[in-house]
Amino acid sequence: MFLCLSTVKFNSRLLLIILALLVITPLIGHYYLSKEEKDGFENSYNTHSKVEAYEDYGVLRATDLKHRIAELVRIKNSVNNELRNIEGKRQKLLSELSLNHKKIEDAKTELIRQEAELEKLKISVKQAQVAENEAVAQNSPRLAPPTVILPANPPSFIPLVKTHSYKCHNMKNCFDYSRCSLTSGFPFYFYHSEEFSELVSTSLNKIVFQVLRYNPHFTNSSDKACIYVALIGETHNSINTTQLNQLPFWGGDGRNHILFYLSKNMYNRPNFDQNINFGRAIIAQSFWDEKNFRLGHDILLPASFGPPGGDVWMDSPYMLPARRKYLLSFEGYKNVNSSKNQQSFVEMVQTFLTQTTIDQFYIKTDCKNNRIGSNVFDWCLCGNETKRKEFLTQSTFTLVPAPLDIDMISTAMMQARIYESLKFSAIPVFLEHDRIGLPFDEVIDWCRAAVCIVGERVPELHWLLRTIPDNDILMMRRQGRMLYEKYFGTVQSILDTTLALIRNRIGIPPLPVIDVPSPSIFSENFKPIKMDPIIPDAEPEESLGPLEPPFKSPDFKRNYTIMKVQGYELWNGWGDPFKLYPYTPFDPLLPSDAKFIGSGKGFRPVNNGAGGAGKEFCQSLGGNSPREQFTIVILTYERDQVLMNSLSRLNGLPYLNKVLVVWNSPKPPLEDLRWPEIGVPIHVIQAAKNSLNNRFLPYEAIETEAVLSVDDDAHLRHDEIMFGFRVWREQRDRVVGFPGRFHALDLNNGGWLYNSNYSCELSMVLTGAAFVHKYYLYLYSYWLPQAIRDKVDQYMNCEDIAMNFLVSHVTNKPPVKVTSRWTFRCPGCPVSLSEDETHFLERHKCINFFTQIFGYTPLLNTQFRVDSILFKTRIPHDKQKCFKFI
Repeated sequence: MFLCLSTVKFNSRLLLIILALLVITPLIGHYYLSKEEKDGFENSYNTHSKVEAYEDYGVLRATDLKHRIAELVRIKNSVNNELRNIEGKRQKLLSELSLNHKKIEDAKTELIRQEAELEKLKISVKQAQVAENEAVAQNSPRLAPPTVILPANPPSFIPLVKTHSYKCHNMKNCFDYSRCSLTSGFPFYFYHSEEFSELVSTSLNKIVFQVLRYNPHFTNSSDKACIYVALIGETHNSINTTQLNQLPFWGGDGRNHILFYLSKNMYNRPNFDQNINFGRAIIAQSFWDEKNFRLGHDILLPASFGPPGGDVWMDSPYMLPARRKYLLSFEGYKNVNSSKNQQSFVEMVQTFLTQTTIDQFYIKTDCKNNRIGSNVFDWCLCGNETKRKEFLTQSTFTLVPAPLDIDMISTAMMQARIYESLKFSAIPVFLEHDRIGLPFDEVIDWCRAAVCIVGERVPELHWLLRTIPDNDILMMRRQGRMLYEKYFGTVQSILDTTLALIRNRIGIPPLPVIDVPSPSIFSENFKPIKMDPIIPDAEPEESLGPLEPPFKSPDFKRNYTIMKVQGYELWNGWGDPFKLYPYTPFDPLLPSDAKFIGSGKGFRPVNNGAGGAGKEFCQSLGGNSPREQFTIVILTYERDQVLMNSLSRLNGLPYLNKVLVVWNSPKPPLEDLRWPEIGVPIHVIQAAKNSLNNRFLPYEAIETEAVLSVDDDAHLRHDEIMFGFRVWREQRDRVVGFPGRFHALDLNNGGWLYNSNYSCELSMVLTGAAFVHKYYLYLYSYWLPQAIRDKVDQYMNCEDIAMNFLVSHVTNKPPVKVTSRWTFRCPGCPVSLSEDETHFLERHKCINFFTQIFGYTPLLNTQFRVDSILFKTRIPHDKQKCFKFI
């Protein structure tokens, strides 16, 4: 027990000792630490006082004080110098750091650019491999205009069998196809009148000969001719079989001959011998009876009252308003010497016209005329053409009845009524349409331009005419105006149409349209100085498509099918049946699945058809048409540096075939002018004269369907151009571009005003930056009336308005505006023509002048523009928009 108490006491003491140590040890440490800090502070204070401010300078001598001050100044200067050096080193380090940061950023940018270029190259290589595989697998010949194959000898003699005289009911058993191969080009030979004056008057023959010489199918080689053309009529003696047999190439039966009967006097009836045998020849005239007309072989001509050639728009009235003063008109009289007059439906029309209606009618059947002949079998015309124009230009519809003689299907009088109704824009009403023979009706759809009714509908005629709305009235009037200008307006158009109809029958394509030569402004030995392009910093970096070598659009693919598949449209719509074009904006499209089932050559579907967002989109052209490129045409005049800057900006542009620079200046480029290398050819064309019409010449150097017309000072980004090109590929028949304008009604003076203000509605896209199809370049240069191009040269203005008029007239559609651009800014450019005061005044006049020529204003308004599909769509972070900035 004692031991236990001792142990407890020992433990208690030990615990007290430990507690004492825990309290005393910190106190001792605090004391020594505080003492060390105080000693250090005092030492430091004493040291500074000895060295600096606290030294007692009062006990120093003047000499020592002076030395001390100098020493302090020296120390101060040394410290300042050292601080300057340190600051210089710091600034240098900061500059180097900034430079290194910039190098890092530049390296990152260059890395992104190189990665983009690498991606472009990968896409280009992939597309090139696809093109190579297609070329290897290709088994069709290269398409081109038809190669001409001609006969070597004139027609051989074949005795004529009398019983076959009028059994030519089609071309099959009466035409010698061996002389007209599919690739012959349809050459025709015209008989001169000097040796055969008994067939036709010499004066008329000379007129026709001068007209036919302008036809591209005309040939002076009788041995190689496919068709032989002769003019007959206006002779005192009747034409007989013996005279026809005297034609050198008649061949005994007249095969492959076209005999035109033309007369300056519409009251003359063809003077043929009753026993004449035309054999297998084709007869073309306007006076036909049902017995002698060989349907499918002979041709019914319109009345040939027009001038030999030239523009015919000057004699045509304005097509508006839709409803004119008279709802229906007719003026004529019966020939009392006609022996086969039947009850006339014209009198029935007067009987059934509602007397209480507010509609006005001009029906006159008792007019007097001195022209009465025994050979007239129809309602005669009253007065001269000027007098008839007065009521026709005030008539919405005009009556064209069937001939009075029921044996006749056409007379010169009836054809004259048709001719004048089209000329003066009075819609013809073909009364007893089932009995009327209409000119060129095997290719022309007359019921698109006229009201066609049978005789039994006479009681309902008034009601029928009143139900036709204004838009259909104007559509028929516009169609009639087109038929008149294209096929009936002049002797040349009538003859050309007749020959084209025969060519169409035997399935021969027309001759290819002529491209305009593209002479280079540089001589063969001259090599312009090249330089690297200047890439502007503002151009956003974006993958826009593969870089491919230039390739042309396939041309003349439809030499023998377009007339069969789209012949109706060629004759009655947008087409031109007189020329063969390498391509048109109206070529049919394949269905979507055909690209993956047997017809995929040339197509580049997005992501092989699976679709996708921006990344897949930029790798393929996609769309509904095979791959293609576009040509840029730049018109320039003495703005060399502006042009070089514009050319430089085109470097690396995908799908660009070549650039055509139309050099409008008479001064050639300076020899030391440096031309940028942009990856595609730059072809500089020497213009024949300074004309804005040169912008739309169909140059042979343009080998693509798509043409981007650009002013030399227009600044378009690559993504904008690519977007415009992709949109154009889906709207190939329209003008697709950037700056929008509109025509506005002049409320004070009437007519139209050109307007460039910002608007929610536009009707034109300026061709200073717009895509058009090359087909429209042909139409602008060869089809538009010369007066329009003359007006452009007169004002040195308005060619873009003329192109918009043309395309809207052909398509009946407005242009397509893309992106938000409304105008262009070109800092540093010289003052442009558009800033001249007279610029807008001239454009006002142009719109009204062009309206006068067309007979109406074809411009149509549109209230939308086109942006890319994913422009404002929120998409996942791992997806890319079609275009980053559009």
